Amino acid sequence: MSVVDSISDLITRIRNGQMARKKTVDSPMSRAREDLLKVLQAEGYIRGYTIVDSEEHGYKVLRIELKYFDGKPVICEIKRISKPGRRVYSSVKDLPLVRNGLGINILSTSKGVMSDVDARKQAIGGEIICSVF
Repeated sequence: MSVVDSISDLITRIRNGQMARKKTVDSPMSRAREDLLKVLQAEGYIRGYTIVDSEEHGYKVLRIELKYFDGKPVICEIKRISKPGRRVYSSVKDLPLVRNGLGINILSTSKGVMSDVDARKQAIGGEIICSVF
């Protein structure tokens, strides 16, 4: 099956895996997905991820280790902001806060994929990929 928006697919897999209380979730390998997972791991929203050769599918897979605290998922809400049909860009001055700074926005900038905290430190804006709380 062909997936048009791979980032939305990854976000949905993470959300569904946490609702089902899974320890790990598999997602097809892509550079964009791996960049997003690096930010989620650096910010402490997932335990980590590994790249695995899937023998049943015949392609590489990202195995994501989900994180829980006191039996509840660490990620309360994760949603896609910029979509293929409607791209959302923001300058560094106009970057919105997620829940008054308790959550993060993940941006695609000219210097790579990073959280809004890092983008403010480097004084660069970009495309808002998703918000996490």
